Amino acid sequence: MSKGKKSRIALFASGSGSNFQAIAQSVQQGEIPASIAMLICDQPDAYVIKRAEQFQIPVFSFRAKDYPSKLEFEKEIVSKLREAGVDFIFLAGYMRLIGETLLNAYRGKIVNIHPSLLPAFPGKDAIGQAFNAQVKVTGVTVHFVDEGMDTGPIIDQESVKMAVDETRESLQEKIQGIEHELYPKVIKTLLTEAVMEGTKE
Repeated sequence: MSKGKKSRIALFASGSGSNFQAIAQSVQQGEIPASIAMLICDQPDAYVIKRAEQFQIPVFSFRAKDYPSKLEFEKEIVSKLREAGVDFIFLAGYMRLIGETLLNAYRGKIVNIHPSLLPAFPGKDAIGQAFNAQVKVTGVTVHFVDEGMDTGPIIDQESVKMAVDETRESLQEKIQGIEHELYPKVIKTLLTEAVMEGTKE
């Protein structure tokens, strides 16, 4: 990244995009030193696409089944990201494992948020897993992405206490509230450090 240049980031999402919204608002308000170059979405009818349109953020949506393999659709994604000059990728509810094509292109620059205190409850429905296990404490983890499922190096975590009368819905609300504060904060720190590194070059 050249001196004084804001990072260009891409957000990946598959669903309603509440974390996308929190990040986009933080960028718009100048809290995150970045511009959002693109939303990548693997569900062309996902609500997150409407959110991106409201922020006038370009969207690349696709259906995995329209490609012969993960290699092929990831090659197209990498091509789109490079065309847009993307420096970092932040997953915001993207429900696919990142493959080696994307990992190799953006090694160490792909970050995910997960609704549990990893390594506990990786994978799908982490909130439901924690609720069913009746743990006393769960939380949120922001981590770098590697080849595994929610196994990359942890950047930051925040815990959530499970109330005696907790419901799955109330737990989800608590966790989402923390996600919407923690993720933009971590992104700001990571990108500020990247800009500082850029000024040393």
